[in-house]
Amino acid sequence: MDDVSRARYRRILRFAARNLAIEWWYELVLPRIGLAGVAERTRTQRLTRFARRFHALAVELGGLMIKVGQFMSSRLDVLPPEITSELEGLQDEVPPVAFADVRALAEAELGIPLDRAFAAVDETPIAAASLGQAHRARPAAADAAETGIHGVVLKVQRPGIDAVVDTDLAALRRVAGWLRRVRVVRERVDMPALIEEFAQTCREEIDYLHEAAASERFAEDLAGDARVAVPAVLWERTTRRVLALEDVTAIKITDADGLRAAGIDPAEVAPVFASVMFDQLFVHGYFHADPHPGNIFVTPTGGGSWRLTFIDFGMMGEVPPSTRAGLRKALIAAAARDGRGLVDAIRSVGALLPSADVAELERALAALFARFGGMGFAELREVDPREFRDFAAEFGDLARAMPFQLPENFLLVVRAMSLTSGVCSALDPRFNLWDSVEPYAAQLLRDEGGNVVQDVAKEALDAAGLALRLPKRLDGLIGRIEDGSVEVSTPRLDRRLSRLENLARRLGSAIVFSALLIAGAILHAGDAALGGWLMAASALPLLHAVFARGR
Repeated sequence: MDDVSRARYRRILRFAARNLAIEWWYELVLPRIGLAGVAERTRTQRLTRFARRFHALAVELGGLMIKVGQFMSSRLDVLPPEITSELEGLQDEVPPVAFADVRALAEAELGIPLDRAFAAVDETPIAAASLGQAHRARPAAADAAETGIHGVVLKVQRPGIDAVVDTDLAALRRVAGWLRRVRVVRERVDMPALIEEFAQTCREEIDYLHEAAASERFAEDLAGDARVAVPAVLWERTTRRVLALEDVTAIKITDADGLRAAGIDPAEVAPVFASVMFDQLFVHGYFHADPHPGNIFVTPTGGGSWRLTFIDFGMMGEVPPSTRAGLRKALIAAAARDGRGLVDAIRSVGALLPSADVAELERALAALFARFGGMGFAELREVDPREFRDFAAEFGDLARAMPFQLPENFLLVVRAMSLTSGVCSALDPRFNLWDSVEPYAAQLLRDEGGNVVQDVAKEALDAAGLALRLPKRLDGLIGRIEDGSVEVSTPRLDRRLSRLENLARRLGSAIVFSALLIAGAILHAGDAALGGWLMAASALPLLHAVFARGR
């Protein structure tokens, strides 16, 4: 580590140590000497000041600190709103790199002079960020003839960014080690694991070969969707630190005037964009996690037709099948305004511990759906802001009290959906996301029909096994009661007896189901109508045996 890197490393650690010491004093020391009220009264101001100081540090240092702030702003599950709201607008605010330095890095990566690699390169960047910057370029004649690509956006990694990333990650790992020793933090979040998730995301973002491969995978997933276009990769001029993507610049998706000038109604773009994002999340399981307006164009194709063109594939999310199933459940529950179903879906993706008491969470979601469910953005703007503040305060405190930590990819889902909602509302203030969710949820229900049948069959087999084992278990329990060997020593006994009564009721239903089904099958040969009726009627006791729950 050179002198510059060591100075940067120490600067980050000093900032972290100072702010951790302040919080340790207020949150751990003062309550022990009877001054908890002081800590409580000053908490909001302290957290806001911390977020502002971090914002200033991130802008000054650049590098991963910008990404850390953006990452923190998305961690609504583990950080208070005073921090997340202050950092949510943090953007790259860095001066561009001199073109001479860009040229030197690109030529070292490509192995040839830039004038030979490209017919022309615009020295003025079209975007400059803390990790890299982009220039427009025109491929050499041979490359253009071979690939059919006549214009590219050339992304070049910021010189020295590898050392900056290594330094920042080393400092963050050190801070995570400090936090791991604090019991309150350790019980709420696995900081080292969180830092490693963040490190992986950042490493992928500065590896342009990874981004190029991601763009091709994205294009392959959506190859059959005429609504979507993806820029091609000029592989001949792409390395880990240089990326040449086809220049597909068109009308920015939120440029309402530009859309109307092209004969495109912005209100018609919103539902298509929402549907395309839903397909990525719930069908393909691989999605663009940064769909802000600068990364999506509307490209006219003639005759009033158009398509959505995505760019910048540095931040992509992948949802494994098990999590995708949970997300589908969440979508269906949200469309049905089903608070309990939504909580069950959250459990199924592993974000909520099984031991969590979710009664209050279900109540809050039910109240939220009852008051605001189904409202469009125009309607929501008419609601008294005090109602939102009350709900936000209640729900935010409740969410932070629950024992869960959202997985990184789930946060990318939340980010993608949040940006999607914002883009759609910008296109059409009257746009109601529920209108796009509900038909999609209905299709999901139809698609999931086979799985539902399988689940019911599994429950039926479980109930049948239970019916076979229950008489022996009941006989054993009665025998223990008669000989006095059952000792009442725990309050859980009442719950066990209640479950036993429920099992007995379900056993009765299982027996009735079996009787009706067998009788119907026997009679069906001689009297098809009566036999069919009995077999159909057996579904009622079956449903009770499978789904009945104890009080």
